[in-house]
Amino acid sequence: MFGTNTRRIWRAGFINFWRNGVVSLASVLVFTVSLFVIGGLLIGNALLGAVLTDLKDKVDVTVYFTLDADAQAVDLLIKQVEALPEVKNTEYLSSEDVLTEFKKTHENDSLILQAIDELEGQNPLPAELNIRANDPEQYNTIVNYLKNESLISQNGGTKDIVDRINFDDNKIAIERFSELSNSAEQIGFYVGIISALIAVLVAFNTIRIAIYSSREEIGVMRLVGADDSYIRGPFIVEGIIYGIAGTIISLLLLFPLMRWVSEITRNFYGVLDLGNYYITHFHILLAIVLGFGALMGIFSSFLAVRKYLRV
Repeated sequence: MFGTNTRRIWRAGFINFWRNGVVSLASVLVFTVSLFVIGGLLIGNALLGAVLTDLKDKVDVTVYFTLDADAQAVDLLIKQVEALPEVKNTEYLSSEDVLTEFKKTHENDSLILQAIDELEGQNPLPAELNIRANDPEQYNTIVNYLKNESLISQNGGTKDIVDRINFDDNKIAIERFSELSNSAEQIGFYVGIISALIAVLVAFNTIRIAIYSSREEIGVMRLVGADDSYIRGPFIVEGIIYGIAGTIISLLLLFPLMRWVSEITRNFYGVLDLGNYYITHFHILLAIVLGFGALMGIFSSFLAVRKYLRV
């Protein structure tokens, strides 16, 4: 008996969906827009997270030594830094290595290369030490350690071997991007909420119209003793259909968009292939978006049934 009633409820829900025609189509389109926004926000958050993680991985502390720094003092400093538990690895570049990298970077700039050649063999670029931490939060500890004057002086003297430490600029860039990422997530959250509310309101009015157009049938069902769940069921099913249809259409639209956006992002920052991410995480996106769609449909239908269907 339960199975028979369930089939009848679903069949009646599909009939209501097709019977309402244009109104149902409008509801599906609004659901599609809302779920499209939600799906796009999920992928956008993944992209922002990947970019932020990549930036943090690329951040390091660069120590620039003075041109006349004592080699033994530099070696001692490197050993002391490498012994720190916060340090993941270090890379030392001598003045000659830095100059070679500089020339390679500016190999197409003849004016800069000419200026280097006019120095007559003198190297104006100091040696540097690149330090990478195990965790981005540990860079402050490393920098504070490096700023210890007794540590970075030559042979215990008063002349510093470190000219400057380049980390504050990188730190500010990371913090600003983190703030931008958080702001984007908050804006996306509110946009998703507004879109979902609009979809719920449209579905609410659609179900209300369906209830009004079926008022005679509902009256007959009451007369023959149909219980409340049997009367409410088709309208709940109709709301679920809106969510399912909106999910399918929104995900179909997202795929070509992600492929197109992926081509653009790959050209200037290929940290995440959105097209590949969409495919590999499709089951997760489907579950989340379908869940949102079904919940919005059920919620809007429940509100309409509760308010306008007096059973």
